[in-house]
Amino acid sequence: MDEPGIAQFSTIELDQKTAMHKPKAIIFDVNETLLDLAPLKASVGNALGGREELLPLWFSTMLHYSLVETLTGNYHSFGEIGTAALMMVAKTQGIEIQNEDAKTAIVTPLRSLLPHHDVAAGLQSLSGNGFQLVSLTNSSTECAETQLRHAGLTDLLEKRYSVESIKKYKPHSDTYRMVMIDLGLRPEEVLMVAAHAWDLAGAKSIGLQTAFIARPGTSLYPNVAKPDYVVNDLAALAKLLREPESNEKNN
Repeated sequence: MDEPGIAQFSTIELDQKTAMHKPKAIIFDVNETLLDLAPLKASVGNALGGREELLPLWFSTMLHYSLVETLTGNYHSFGEIGTAALMMVAKTQGIEIQNEDAKTAIVTPLRSLLPHHDVAAGLQSLSGNGFQLVSLTNSSTECAETQLRHAGLTDLLEKRYSVESIKKYKPHSDTYRMVMIDLGLRPEEVLMVAAHAWDLAGAKSIGLQTAFIARPGTSLYPNVAKPDYVVNDLAALAKLLREPESNEKNN
């Protein structure tokens, strides 16, 4: 999902300190990275009485309690946590909302999101260049399958993973290890792609290559190592991965 922030990147960047090796597999985050969250943001804003300035508070509350559940060994689906977070924000702001209405405001748009304009062509380009493409999401398995099918992306991803399988949310390291073990690959052979700095921080912590997609409203977290790639869209990432030798020569 979208990470609140204001920075936007207008250039393609490659971390010059990292000796890059062509990955065998690429893991994609789903919400915001592949799918446009604009309808969800509008729905949450409407549920909060049109107060769209509360969207960052709702998102951070949802992310906060997904981490609380992971650390305490508890588990509810991301949709359930999002609904609870919406109820919490509404209560603190004196906004009346029923649980069923909050659930509808989250779950209905979440399952019918469309891909960003660059996604389909970008995935096709990467697949055509021999990369194994998979997804990893905090959404439940059922929700993720519905999302990707509606967005027309199912056939472009060889495997689709949900944290529901281990009941721990990203950026817990076990979520990324789950995918690597199933693929039979080492960390350095895998590239994690996301529009969220926290997601990439988790992947980088166990040795994965990382790529930040600078979707509008997202920003990097300066207290962790910079991602190996920072790009505006998947087309730019596909171009960089097609030209690893020229990238190394330029560094």
